[in-house]
Amino acid sequence: MPQLARRVGRAKPSVIMQVAEKAKRLKAEGRDIISFSIGVPNFLPGEHVYAAAREALAKDSGQYGSNRGTDALLDAFIAHMEALGLSGYGRANCSTGIGAKHVIYNLAEALLDEGDTIVFPTPYWTSYMDIAEIVNAKVDLLACPASQDYKVTPAQLDTALAKKPKVFLFNNPSNPTGMVYTRDEIVALADVLVKYPDTWIITDDIYNRMLFDGLEYANFMQVHPQLRERTIFIDSLSKTYGMPGWRVGFMAGPESVAKAITTLNSNHITNLPEIVTAAAIAALTGPQDVPTEKCAEFQAKRDQVMAVMNAIPGVVCPRPQGAFYVFPDISCAFGKTHGGVKIGNDVDFCNVLLDAKGVACVPGSAFGEPNALRISYTCPTPQLVPGLTRIQEFFAELV
Repeated sequence: MPQLARRVGRAKPSVIMQVAEKAKRLKAEGRDIISFSIGVPNFLPGEHVYAAAREALAKDSGQYGSNRGTDALLDAFIAHMEALGLSGYGRANCSTGIGAKHVIYNLAEALLDEGDTIVFPTPYWTSYMDIAEIVNAKVDLLACPASQDYKVTPAQLDTALAKKPKVFLFNNPSNPTGMVYTRDEIVALADVLVKYPDTWIITDDIYNRMLFDGLEYANFMQVHPQLRERTIFIDSLSKTYGMPGWRVGFMAGPESVAKAITTLNSNHITNLPEIVTAAAIAALTGPQDVPTEKCAEFQAKRDQVMAVMNAIPGVVCPRPQGAFYVFPDISCAFGKTHGGVKIGNDVDFCNVLLDAKGVACVPGSAFGEPNALRISYTCPTPQLVPGLTRIQEFFAELV
């Protein structure tokens, strides 16, 4: 029998989706399940987005679209970047994809040859490692434990870039930790980046509108404009606008990179659907009240989650200031038992928690940090306090 390509053996199913599927299965069996697992915003976009989609459907041309994205969509994205303080981009600097994950995969194809090195901090979004392994790149991980607020330091970055990796991948605000780099921290890291002109920089900033406590978004290019010639900015509609299923991602960077991504699109997807494009334009250019309201709601939920995490003896949880995650270090539970079942690691913890209390979380090892777990607090508001109470009870019952 013919064999599959070797790269398929390097591809792994999403751990996050595995946890979500198990929670869904238990719920279908009649269990009372509260899911803190999957990173979906759990709200819908404004009515103007649906109106634009309906209008586009009524006028559907049935034709192929642009591999790069329509002019109107690119212009809406450029205006969005300008509002973030990222100016000077034209359509030739931009391209689109079926979500940010697809854009990042295309960038891996465009920037990394087999054996090239990509470096990124740990904890990391699970797909970073998965994509790197599929394209057979080497990965250099920068360990950033809870003791340093899950943030990479300039010294760590300097040591890593001195090895001349092909790509540095940076996520701010962070999934899975919710941590946000301040402007001063961005300046300090950018001061290091300018010393190493042979490394591409990818900034995965899809949570840039979900900032709490009055923090403002900051990017390397704002503080060191010369980094623009090798920096690629990633964004998405999924989180900010409650549109994960619509699958719209963006990139902006050097023209050569945008052209490469567009060429890959011509072979992979051809174009974003016409109706999706219309909805995306409406989301970016229309009223922003839904994203604004949801950001305030998430900040309030963050406060509720942190109050519980801070009250559990032994748990260490840096205070996140963005996205919609908390990432507590729960290693204090390792070696203990619950209901006679021993907890040896983060995977055991999440399995026993789900079986015993009906609360689904993702083990931190999925993100490269086996001492922690990720809580996504976007569940319906009435489920938040009961879910947190169950976690608190679970810790209290450990022996």
